Parts: sequence; C-alpha cells; structure tokens
Amino acid sequence: MTTPVLGRTRMAGRCIGFTLAGIVLLIAIVVVVLLTFDWNRARPWVDQKVSDAIGRPFTINGDLKVGWHGSQGLTGWRAWIPWPRFSAAGITIGNPGWTQQKQFATLDEINFQVAILPLITRRIVIPSINLVNPSVDLERQIDGTNNWTFRLPSSSSPSEWKLDLHNIAFQKGHIALSDAQNELTLAGAIDTLEQPIPIGEVLAQQEATSQRHSAEAVGASGAAKLTRQAQSASSASAVEHSITAPQVNAAATASAAAVGSASAAAITPASTGDGDEARHEGTALGSARAQPSYALGWTLKGKYKKDTVDGTGKLGGILALQDDAHPYPIQVDLRIGETRIAVVGTLSDPAHLAALDLRLWLQGRSMANLYAITGVALPDTPPFATDGRLIARLKGGPAVFRYENFTGRVGRSDLNGTLVFEEQSPRPMLSGTLVSNVLQFSDLGPIIGADSRASRRQRGDTSAQPAGKVLPVEEFRTDRWQTLDADVRFTGRHILREKALPISDLYTHVILDNGVLTFDPLRFGVAGGSLAGTIHLDGSADPLAGRFAIEARHLQLKQLFPTFAPMQTSLGEINGDAALSATGNSPARLAATSNGEIKMLVNDGAISNLLLEAAGLNVANVIYNRLFGDKTTKIDCAAADLVVSNGVAQPRFFALDTDDALVNVDGKVDLREEDLDLTIRPHTKGFRIFSLRSPLYVTGTFAKPKVGVDVPVVALRGVAVVGLALINPFAALLPLLAPSNLKDSPCAQMFAAMRSEPSAPPPGVTKAPVKAAVR
Repeated sequence: MTTPVLGRTRMAGRCIGFTLAGIVLLIAIVVVVLLTFDWNRARPWVDQKVSDAIGRPFTINGDLKVGWHGSQGLTGWRAWIPWPRFSAAGITIGNPGWTQQKQFATLDEINFQVAILPLITRRIVIPSINLVNPSVDLERQIDGTNNWTFRLPSSSSPSEWKLDLHNIAFQKGHIALSDAQNELTLAGAIDTLEQPIPIGEVLAQQEATSQRHSAEAVGASGAAKLTRQAQSASSASAVEHSITAPQVNAAATASAAAVGSASAAAITPASTGDGDEARHEGTALGSARAQPSYALGWTLKGKYKKDTVDGTGKLGGILALQDDAHPYPIQVDLRIGETRIAVVGTLSDPAHLAALDLRLWLQGRSMANLYAITGVALPDTPPFATDGRLIARLKGGPAVFRYENFTGRVGRSDLNGTLVFEEQSPRPMLSGTLVSNVLQFSDLGPIIGADSRASRRQRGDTSAQPAGKVLPVEEFRTDRWQTLDADVRFTGRHILREKALPISDLYTHVILDNGVLTFDPLRFGVAGGSLAGTIHLDGSADPLAGRFAIEARHLQLKQLFPTFAPMQTSLGEINGDAALSATGNSPARLAATSNGEIKMLVNDGAISNLLLEAAGLNVANVIYNRLFGDKTTKIDCAAADLVVSNGVAQPRFFALDTDDALVNVDGKVDLREEDLDLTIRPHTKGFRIFSLRSPLYVTGTFAKPKVGVDVPVVALRGVAVVGLALINPFAALLPLLAPSNLKDSPCAQMFAAMRSEPSAPPPGVTKAPVKAAVR
C-alpha cells in the first residue's frame, strides 16, 4: 500500500520541481530578453502611443534604453529587487501647423527609475525624473489661439493607475514666448542652484538691490527717506501689536521657515504612499524635509510692446508646486521699460493658486506706466518708489490683492497707506486710504499735466505744452477710466510750496464709477481758510463733460498775498462760491468751454492805505505814506459777481468800497486765448493833491501779464501842468487836484446781488454773457 503513495509523492515532487524550474527558466529568459533586447525597435510603437495620447507628433530621435539597477536606501529583501531605469534621447514634441517654430518642445535626454513592488497595487512610483536641456517654445496669436493647450482624449472612466512623482531635476532649461495678443516676446533660462538658498538670505539681498533701484528713481536722499519710512512703519506696527524685538525676529524666522519648506521637495522628496512599502520608499527617496530654501534660478529677456524686459528670480522646487500644505517660495526682480517690480514671498497651495504673501517693491518714472503692466489705471506722477506687503486671495471667490501698509516716495513727497484691488463684475475695484505727511505741491502738477517740460520728459510724456500757454493741454486718459472703479481717500497733511502760494494741506475723496471721475470733496487749506468743492468729470462722454462746484471760506486777506508787503497790513476775509460746467479732454479745453458764475465777497476788513493811494495814482499820499508809514483803511464792502460764458469771464460788477476810495473793475478774462483785458477805475473819496487820476489797465496773457496807465491821459495832464506853470505857478496844481464826487456807497446793491447762489448750465450749454459791465 505504501508503494503507490510513495510513487504519487515522488511524482508530485517532480511536478513541483519542473514547475519551479520552468518559472526560473522563464524568469531567466525574460531577464535575458530585457537585458539584450534592442529597445530602439520599440520606438515607433512608443512614438505612436504618446502621439495619440497628447494629440501632437512625438518622436524619440535617439536611443531608447532600459537598464536594471538596485534601489538606493532600501534594506532587507527589498534591496535585492532591481528597479528598471528608462532613458530616451533626442525627444521632440511637434507644434500645430500655424506656429512659427516647428517644435513645441525638445529634450536632449530623459531618464527615470520606477519602483517595482508598487506596480502590484497599480501605483507608478518614480523617485525622480531627470531632464537634460529641455526647451519649450510657446506661441499665441492675436485671436487667442495658443500652442500650449493640448487636446487630450477623453476617458469614460478614471484610470485605475496612480502616478506618484517625487522630484523633477534638470540641467539648463530654456523657454521662449511669442505672444502677439499682448505684444510680448520673451526668452528665458532656468537652472538648479548650486546650493539651496534660505528665503531670509534672498529677502536681504533683494532689499539691498531694491534700495539701489529706489535711489535711481527718486535719488539717494529719497531712497534714504524711504528706508527710514519703512523702518518707522515697521516699528509702529510692532508697537501696535505689542510685539517685542525678539518676538519680531522669531516671527520672521518662522515665516521664512514656512515660506521655504515647500522648496525642500526638490531636494528631499517626501513619501506620498501608504503602508509599509510607502514608508520604505520614503526612506529610499529622502529623509525629513530640509530647511526652507529656493532650489531654482531663472533669467529672462525680451520686449513688451516697445519696452525692454529684463528679469531674474528664484523659485522652489518644481514638485513643490503640488504641495498644498506648505507655501511655495517666489522671488522676482523684473524691469519693464523704466519700471521695476520686485517681490520676495510665498504662494499658498501653488497647484490651485490659493494666496500670495509677498514683500513688494516698485520703482518707476510715473505711476501711470503701471497701467500697461497691471491693468490698474493710476495718474501721472513724478518718479516714485514704494515698499510694502502684498497679500492676495486668489481662491474661494473673486481675487483680492491688498498692498498693505506700504511706504513710498513720489517725487519729493512721502506716500503711505493701503490699497485694495478686487476682481469683480463688471469692473474691478480699487479702494484704499493714502496719506502724505509732507507733500511737495509741485508733485501734484503731473496729475493734470501742469509740470515742467523737463518733468514731463522724465516721466516719459512726449507731449509738448505750447509756448506761452499756462493752462495744461495734455489730455486726460479717459479710455482708462472705464477699465476699473475706484474709491480712494487721500490726505496731504502738510504741503511744501513756494512762499507766494498760501496752501497748507489737502484732502480729497476720489470716486471712479463707470468712467465718471468725481472728487467729493476736493479741499485745500488756503490762507487760514479753506477752498473746497466737488468736481465731476464724465469720461464716458466725448468730449469729457465736467461740472464744478467750489466754495471759498474764511480766506484771510493778509495770508492770501504773503510776499506782497502792502497786503500785510490788511485785515478781513474772503468768502465765495462758483458753479461752472465745461466740455473738453484737457484742463485747457475745459477752461475754454466753461460756463457759469463766480461770486466773492469781503466785508468788515481793512486794506493798506498805501495800496489804495497807489491804485488811484495819488502821488502826494503815496509819498507821505512812504515817509511816515502805511496805515489801513476800513473796507465797507468788496464783491465780485462774474459770469463765465464760453470761456470768457466778465463782471456783472466788481468793486471795492472803503472809507477813502471806491475801485471798480470791468473788462474780461478770456480763458480760451489766455488773454487779460481789465480796467481798474479808482475813485478817490475826499480831496487829493497831486492825483493823476488815470485808470489802470491789466492786459497781456496769463504767462506775461502787463499792468499800466492810460499814457495819453497822463501825458495831457503833464502838458497842462507845464502850460499853467508858465502862466501862474499855483495854477499848475489844478490838473492834479482830485475833489471827491462820489455818491452813496454801493454796498447795499452788492450784498443784495450776492444773496443768490451761483449757477451753471449743463455741460455744453452756453451761458448768456454780460451785456454791459457796471462802472
């Protein structure tokens, strides 16, 4: 009975032995085939499969190889399992037929290794892909068609295979961009850094570089002041949040650590697998994350429209872009024309562009030049430099950019505040609060084109102000007003200006809504009082339609003319209102087409007696006041009621009534031609000796006004004096005597006329001119 059983046992043993031998032989055959197979024979099949997958011609022009190597870092029996290593040389990916370049991408070589055991669970684990001299050419046509959008075949069900890629390394990558839609051509290079650079070190380097760029824009003194402003703002912020210096440093270190942690993935990739095998793979691929650092450096050059583009920067590792748990480090130092932009900071959840937290520096010839780069319409300014923190929310709703607590220099003025840019429909919104503690008044000139020719050249404006013209002819850029809405408040706390200009401070609330620009209010501190109003400019109309409502309150006579000595003994204040409308795309055209009314009133004041006597050409009294000192004369009233009709201002009445004289003004001021044609008629109260009694004439242009007397009248009086002197010396005094012949004071009439508020017709409607001036 034992013999059949023993026979069956031996037979089973033989079968198992033959089976094992067959398996070993099969494995040996497979290994021999894999080691000796010419993989170049598989290139057509690989080319076709990849081409079908990406919808573009794909070709391996060099060798296709598969080698077997031991895994690094694994221990135990897993270390004995070899991993295949694939390599291919001379790879090209074709372009659509419309492109200028034949190839979309070229690659000298690609090689990577695949872990064997994870394939059992349908996971493709690739520790690293190495790329040698990759090059990509990107193109976009005017209609938006581009070559970087691939038409991939759709799948009815998700793939059961999962790709687990830990790192991408490369040598000397190149990228080119030709974008006809944005008139942009760029050529760039990217490479791994020799060693990782911590974000704190990059921040310090960029800070020093940006200080040099600021000095180029606003001068060494301006750059030094900007640095002190930034330090002061930083200290104020630390005090506000009750943070001590060690805490600030600790917070900065922690922030830098968080910013750079993602870049470590380019150097020591983390495991993304599950279970024991994944942990071993993680051990093989790298240890714990290194300290945060930049791993890649890039440079680029090119053209944007007519401007030269030149930039450098640093990035974290490529695979760190997939890590949503750690911020991705970014550094950019870019010059576009005469504008420089530099940032150092982080991008959160980079695969989905969730948020930005950056230190941002800006320098340039004019803030208006930022429009072509950012799409944000800003006014023309003198050269500027800013330093601040840019925080952006890019995910979970409309994008919001916040330039927070920045400091800046604009010309010789400081600028501080926070601006918020929100993407919304139908137009983005710019809002914020700006403060200038020391504002140079001349720095406001470029906003309305009223700066000097040298200043316009410096900020890149090639328009020319006509010789002899004072009112700016540079046109407003109303096309930009419809690209965004705005709600910004600006305060100029202290204005530096020429002594003759009695302006002390400024506040305005700027509102831009669908192409309509409103300053409500626009308020200046002037001569101890205020000049305030509302300006409404409808840039959606062609030409621009403007409405102006202005009020002057408590302007002190003495302070209005700080450099005119005779006015320093004057007392009283000016109050007034104006209502005007106009059409035109420049300040000069608005003035030339203006219509409306202007009213001003002075009462209960005093004015220099010397000034009145000089206006009346009362020679004897002028000499007396010069010898024995000036005195003041009480102002009973003074008023001006002007009508502006199609750019020509004429007085209904314009008079000054005092105890000693009545002065009437008539004529016109032509804002269109910038001409003056005024007659000042002084009427002396009381008896005057040596009075020439000739009207004063103000003529000429705004740029070159002329003041003079009626020469024939004065000459006739002189001839009469000489003739009478020959007959009787005492008779020669008769032509110079000025007896009083005035009627009652016109103050009641003036006050009655000033009770009604000034009015203006709609923009484009002409107001009836004054028929005859009151004398």
